[in-house]
Amino acid sequence: MQNRLKGPTGPLSPRLTVYRWHIGMLASIAHRASGMALILFVPIYLWLLRGMTGGEENFEAVFNWLHSDLGKVSMWLVGVSLVYHFCNGIRFLGMDAGWGEGRNAMRNSAKVVFALTVVAAVVMAVML
Repeated sequence: MQNRLKGPTGPLSPRLTVYRWHIGMLASIAHRASGMALILFVPIYLWLLRGMTGGEENFEAVFNWLHSDLGKVSMWLVGVSLVYHFCNGIRFLGMDAGWGEGRNAMRNSAKVVFALTVVAAVVMAVML
């Protein structure tokens, strides 16, 4: 009787190790990661805004940080995260509306999002 009350031995919710990885799963995880990167950037963004609208000292500090290697890499990472999150968000909205729900359509749309993100990443890297 005690064994019956114990419940199932497998995981109740899927974990990353349960399923075979595919591009749709990778796109979903990357969407969450890009969203986290964008949220974590908000304090830096607010500091940048404050520096640009404050006095000369604040502006100089922000200007120097933006032109440093750390500032450039940060701006590039946030830019790539923003492009990916935007493109994949449109992809998710399309799927929610019933467009591209087939397995091949989902794979192809994820590939298009990744390709657009790579192109944007290269363009941003050249611009920096």
